Amino acid sequence: MKHVARKRFGQNFLTDAHVLSDIIDAIGPRRGETMVEIGPGLAAMTALLLKELDHMHVVELDRDLVARLEKAYPRERLTVHSGDALKFDFGSIPVPEGKKLRVVGNLPYNISSPLLFHLADFAHLVEDQHFMLQKEVVERMVAEPGTKAYSRLSVMLQWRYDMAMLFVVPPTAFDPPPQVDSAIVRMVPTRHQLPADAAMLEAVVTKAFSQRRKVIRNCVAGMFTEQQLVEAGIDPGARPEAVGLAQYVALANILKPVQ
Repeated sequence: MKHVARKRFGQNFLTDAHVLSDIIDAIGPRRGETMVEIGPGLAAMTALLLKELDHMHVVELDRDLVARLEKAYPRERLTVHSGDALKFDFGSIPVPEGKKLRVVGNLPYNISSPLLFHLADFAHLVEDQHFMLQKEVVERMVAEPGTKAYSRLSVMLQWRYDMAMLFVVPPTAFDPPPQVDSAIVRMVPTRHQLPADAAMLEAVVTKAFSQRRKVIRNCVAGMFTEQQLVEAGIDPGARPEAVGLAQYVALANILKPVQ
């Protein structure tokens, strides 16, 4: 029975065989690895990954698709976690000692940013992540300071990950086709994370980008003095998108130093 994509779940199923092959090549699955796929849908990518893996995990919200997956694959090959990825404890997936989790998925556009922030809490448990996302979101994730796409998302994710946009995927690769281009992003937890309190950095960056058309002295008025901005290496007359990650970390450490 054909499954009809559900708009409320943000379902756009990847069907292009060439694109799927390119994604599998980018991921490079290897036997013995622990991999979890978010939103497997009709299992187009799952099936290809399982050709290279002995077993994998998937997290799926749609109960009809959960039933379909459980019927199609035995438990020794596929563990299906029925539920919302936004609430899922990725730390609950067992991983052999000394190994880390690999995460993949075609992420629903409507929850992509919240899901990326949720996954960031598990970055210390993850080897890498490969995701299909709206191209505009990926551009924001990897954006450099001083560019229009540089944003709160850029700063907070670049603090935790080294990221690269691998390639663009057109709407025609999906059923139903979305209205925008997609892109594949690789996210590897950084080994050189700048020390900062996560909640404090989040507060500083959110405050700074809340009025991005204003200069940063005005954006963070009441949180920092102009002298403190200068001490953090920031031009008080600069706009928030011109301030680099290291400078935002310096501001967070003014409010709550990390030993």
